[in-house]
Amino acid sequence: MGCVFSCFRRRSNQQQLENVQEEAPKVYSWDTRDRSKVQDYIIQDVKGETVGRMPGTVDGQQLIIQNCQDANIYIFDQVATITIDDCTNCNFFIGPVKQSLFIRDCQQCRLVLACQQFRTRDCRHIDAFFLCESQPIIESSSKMRFACFRFFYPELESQFKASGLSVFNNHWSNVHDFTPVPDEAPNFSFLPEDAKVEDFVPLPTVDPFSTVQINMDAAQSVVPQTLGKRRKPFDESCLIVFFNDGGSYDRAVTFLDTMRKQNPDCVLVQTRELKMQKEDAYRVFGSDSYGSAVKQGPVIGIEFCGDEVVRKCQERVVDIMTGTTGLVFVSQGAASAQRQIDNFFTFADMQMGL
Repeated sequence: MGCVFSCFRRRSNQQQLENVQEEAPKVYSWDTRDRSKVQDYIIQDVKGETVGRMPGTVDGQQLIIQNCQDANIYIFDQVATITIDDCTNCNFFIGPVKQSLFIRDCQQCRLVLACQQFRTRDCRHIDAFFLCESQPIIESSSKMRFACFRFFYPELESQFKASGLSVFNNHWSNVHDFTPVPDEAPNFSFLPEDAKVEDFVPLPTVDPFSTVQINMDAAQSVVPQTLGKRRKPFDESCLIVFFNDGGSYDRAVTFLDTMRKQNPDCVLVQTRELKMQKEDAYRVFGSDSYGSAVKQGPVIGIEFCGDEVVRKCQERVVDIMTGTTGLVFVSQGAASAQRQIDNFFTFADMQMGL
């Protein structure tokens, strides 16, 4: 991991602009971007204003944001990659980023974002509510605070699907500090569980961004609200795995919603969506019973913790599965649950190269 990150060489802001504006672009059959509108993909030198992009206006292209101060920047669309450079005291919402998001030389900024890769360098005092499919990395950065992505607007779920990001694969709390300082306080921490997104990144109040139907309530978030690496408040946990039959995504979402409403004392710890082979299923579940089921497509694994959480999860699964033909695994007892959880999520991390 360290070798990969250390090989990243930053180009200057001026080089980036020159390359975007002056290089004769190669033409690819799959690249339909209108090169005459390249400035639509650059936001720079914004001071004390609200700017951004509405749904459908970026449509999976690259974005560059730089040299902004005291600004509100809202990108309500999917993006290929994005770099944010030299920004101070700015608020950001960044829609699903298919590949990497780099933040460099920024300070006192607050963000809501979702991406496949997350990197910061030479940043300080950054607060982020985010989803990251791989392990987030910070370098030469300090006073960083993180929390789980929490946001909704009508187009967001389809933008996640278009970008290829799974709302169940979120490593927001599994941060790797590339440059820790020995014998000093860690360079990052977690925001309080009750932290509200709107206290960090405000709702837009100017048109056209104020017309986006935003909801920052955790219960409405497209991304499930996970505890992550925070200390578990209960000793007992339960593993639930939904097997793919075309309706597993909807059933997993319904299960999470049902648990939130009927068992609010139980805490969602982590979720994963991944592919398994027959032999993987045997190692994780200790049974041949699920060998055929895992061949149907990605499975969705969920960990809850709480008092008598195994019993409560079993009851909720019965509620939502009655009358269906789908297959789901639920831990049968607290004694075996932790072993199953360790097996499943260790396998998931290995699959993702963590």
